[in-house]
Amino acid sequence: MPTDTVYGLCGDPSSEGAAQEIYRLKRRPAEQPLALLAADAGSLLELVPELPRAVVEALLPGQYTLVLPNPAGRFPWLTGSSLGTIGVRVPELPAPTREVLGQVGPVVATSANLHGGPETRTLADVPPEIRADVGALVDGGELPGTPSTVLDLTADEPRVLREGAVPAEQALDAARAAFGR
Repeated sequence: MPTDTVYGLCGDPSSEGAAQEIYRLKRRPAEQPLALLAADAGSLLELVPELPRAVVEALLPGQYTLVLPNPAGRFPWLTGSSLGTIGVRVPELPAPTREVLGQVGPVVATSANLHGGPETRTLADVPPEIRADVGALVDGGELPGTPSTVLDLTADEPRVLREGAVPAEQALDAARAAFGR
């Protein structure tokens, strides 16, 4: 399914089996977390109400994946080896993805490439072994191809875990502003 950055491999976040299938298809180590992807901040906050509302609403939607505290331990099959945290995204979505998420709600998501492989800018870039094993394909045309910037907001000072679509300094400035620092 297209996001604002790259094609995503998505599934039902309430299903541990769906998460395991995403790990298998992507050949991703189980220690690495997956993220929740929602069409809007409200849907995300309904799913994980403990998230810091002001921070989520200040930074999302945007080209970020936020790593936030997960005090209730929700969705442990998505957190990899980081049990006390959860990754979340609310991107500016293309119409086909907004439509799907409007029908099914938030999903678990990660980029639709093989672990360590090139980013998926088009549906044709999604490896054939992934395309062959998914339940549906949503074509959104060509995407920018740069993944989201991953911000860890679990400590006193925000950190960039992966620089992506938003430059690191810009992301850190936005995170500090969201926390009123």
